[in-house]
Amino acid sequence: MTAWIEQVKWNSDGLVPVITQEFESKQILTLAWMNKDALQLTAEKGHAVYWSRSRQKLWHKGEQSGHQQLVKSIRMDCDNDAILLEVIQKGGIACHTGRHHCFFNKLQEGQWQAVEPVLKDPKDIYS
Repeated sequence: MTAWIEQVKWNSDGLVPVITQEFESKQILTLAWMNKDALQLTAEKGHAVYWSRSRQKLWHKGEQSGHQQLVKSIRMDCDNDAILLEVIQKGGIACHTGRHHCFFNKLQEGQWQAVEPVLKDPKDIYS
């Protein structure tokens, strides 16, 4: 690993939260996690690689769906404990639900309401 990776304040699980933002629109697409290997690969390959906490393995965004995130910049916050990826979202879909981004639930009148359309059925994306 290189020295810049050691400057990141990793949590007790060896992870750092990653906010992924669309480069042009500045839309927040998702919040994910990276370990050192994921961050190193992201920097080397130029596309987003995350750590899947549910699957306990590296997750190359778009490996199955084709909806890759091409990295324009990698930034770290002032406390060194969060990463911001600015990306170009291939295919316009960042969320596994088939939506443009993961923040589609909005609190309205005391209930969470899905307010963003499904662009493509997940069954069609992941089949």
